[in-house]
Amino acid sequence: MPNSSSVSEFLLLAFADTRELQLLHFALFLGIYLAALLGNGLILTAVACDHRLHTPMDFFLLNLALLDLGSISTTLPKAMANALWDTRAISYQGCAAQVFFFAFLIGAEFYVLTVMSYDRYVAICKPLHYGSLVGSRACAQMAAAAWGSGFLNAVLHTATTFSLPLCQGNAVDQFFCEIPQILKLSCSDAYLRELGALVCSVSLFFGSFIFIVVSYVLIFRAVLRMPSEQGRHKAFSACLPHLAVVSLFVSTVMFAYLKTPSISSPSLDPLVSFLYSVVPPALNPLIYSMRNQELKDVLWKLITR
Repeated sequence: MPNSSSVSEFLLLAFADTRELQLLHFALFLGIYLAALLGNGLILTAVACDHRLHTPMDFFLLNLALLDLGSISTTLPKAMANALWDTRAISYQGCAAQVFFFAFLIGAEFYVLTVMSYDRYVAICKPLHYGSLVGSRACAQMAAAAWGSGFLNAVLHTATTFSLPLCQGNAVDQFFCEIPQILKLSCSDAYLRELGALVCSVSLFFGSFIFIVVSYVLIFRAVLRMPSEQGRHKAFSACLPHLAVVSLFVSTVMFAYLKTPSISSPSLDPLVSFLYSVVPPALNPLIYSMRNQELKDVLWKLITR
């Protein structure tokens, strides 16, 4: 049986067998990728260039846009190239790099979303202490912690996953290299090491998720006690984009990684992975710009120029 030392490449999932459908998938992926590049690129330009968008929340939004650009650029270009050139191959090193960068960027994105919920909590529940609790130094430290946690998580999982012997061939049932699909190729008595690392990451994930939930429970309690209807509307408008992004990200990731084997299928798994790896980076700029009037004004100026 082949092991990890004898595998020089992996075969990714082909979305279609006919040339016409392959080109259709390429065109669809290209459109989504260009939309994500444009949306997140405009967010980055707007936040970096306009002084009105130099608030802590905008700083975290800039980090989110960077992570979204990185994560979608890790998966879609290779899928587009395979569809265009009618191939399924990805090198062993390329697959390892894809696993590392995707785990790094997705993990860091979730931690940034967690930090953003803390920012909203302080802004609404402790407005008098906002400047001291979420100052520029604190923002930089929280962002660095989010990126650093994602990096360490990716190093742990990539090193553990690709140290396992591969005894089940080299065909990956996914359009990009994903850890659960790589584990399916490992020997049955060897994947427990990576399973332990996954349990650790899931525990951290649920810890951050509980933090977000508690933050929003406290936020909504504070908002509902506001005497002014205009104040409640403003507070909800500030929170809804972040809550929508978190809900989209968390629901798709949880369904992808926690669904039972009974509802897993070769056609469902790629669709679910597409929802959490491709859809959020493309939709996040639209979600945030819809409820942020200052951001909409700056984006409109950039587009009209």
